Amino acid sequence: MVKIACLADVCMVPLGTASPSISDFVAAIEKKIRESHLKSTLHSAGTTIEGPWDEVTNLIGEIHEYAHEIGYVRVHTDIRIGTRSDKVQTAQDKMDVVLEKLSR
Repeated sequence: MVKIACLADVCMVPLGTASPSISDFVAAIEKKIRESHLKSTLHSAGTTIEGPWDEVTNLIGEIHEYAHEIGYVRVHTDIRIGTRSDKVQTAQDKMDVVLEKLSR
């Protein structure tokens, strides 16, 4: 059985907090993501996580559990997952293709 690789774009937001700022929450979740062996890229609206489908989705579940463990009662997460069966492609590969086309 072939392991399906994926790119998952994850945006987690705590709900019902006392402050409109979520940077402390983002830092805690990002630290947990970086403790995994999976490649990830933080961006202004979330984090892209790269790796085998089962490992990426398990990590997303783990960071949800972690958010609750550290005291966040309600968390909303948007997830976009992309897969390809014709080739291996990283998030950087996808960006490089577009940047190359922009430079023409």
